[in-house]
Amino acid sequence: MGARSPDKGASALKELQSRGYPGTAELVRLDMTDDSTIDSTASTVEQNHGRLDLLINNAAVAVPPGTDREQLRLAFDTNATGPYVLAKRLLPMLRKAQGARIVNISSGVGSITRKLDPTSPFHKVPEVQYRASKSALNMVTAVQFVEYGEMGIKVFLYDPGFTVSNLSKNNRKENGARSAEETVKSLMEVVEGKRDEACGQFLHNTGTFPW
Repeated sequence: MGARSPDKGASALKELQSRGYPGTAELVRLDMTDDSTIDSTASTVEQNHGRLDLLINNAAVAVPPGTDREQLRLAFDTNATGPYVLAKRLLPMLRKAQGARIVNISSGVGSITRKLDPTSPFHKVPEVQYRASKSALNMVTAVQFVEYGEMGIKVFLYDPGFTVSNLSKNNRKENGARSAEETVKSLMEVVEGKRDEACGQFLHNTGTFPW
C-alpha cells in the first residue's frame, strides 16, 4: 500500500489488523516515481509471502513544485503512471491469490462530467495537475477492470472523501475533513466485498460519481 498520508496509511493497517484476518497486513513505503523501489517492494512481497491478496494505490500529490510542465509530469507520474506500473509489476503475485483486489484511490474532482457541470461545487476549481492526473488514473482503472477482471482480479476505483492528510493545506479538520480512521472504515466496505455489485463504477464513500 502506498500512502499519501502517514496517518491514513497507519489507520488502514491498524483497521486491517483489527479484523483478525489470516495472514498479514503490512504497510510498505515506496516511491511511485522510482521503478527501483517498485521492484524492491515486489521482490519483498514475493520472497516473504509468495502472493498478494490486496493492493491499495493511495499515493498522490496535488500541486507539485516546479514549472507547469514539471508539475504535470510529476502529478501524472505519481497519480497515474506509478499505480499502473506497480500493479503490473505485482500482477504475478495478485494472480496467485484467490479473489485478489486492487483499489485505486481517486477523487471526485477527477470526474470529467462533474468538471463540466456548472452546478458542481468544483466546477470552477482549476488544479489541472491533480484533476487531470486523477482522470488518467480513472482510465488506468477502467483498463485494469477489463484486462485484470478476465484473470479473476477485482479492480475498484474509489474516492474516500475529504480526509485529513498532508495532500494540501486545505485537508484539515477545521475545514470539514474527516479523520483518517473514519475514512478507512468506509474503505473497508470495498476491501471486504460489501460493494462488489458496484465494481466497475466510480465509487465514493456513500455512492457513485459519474466518470
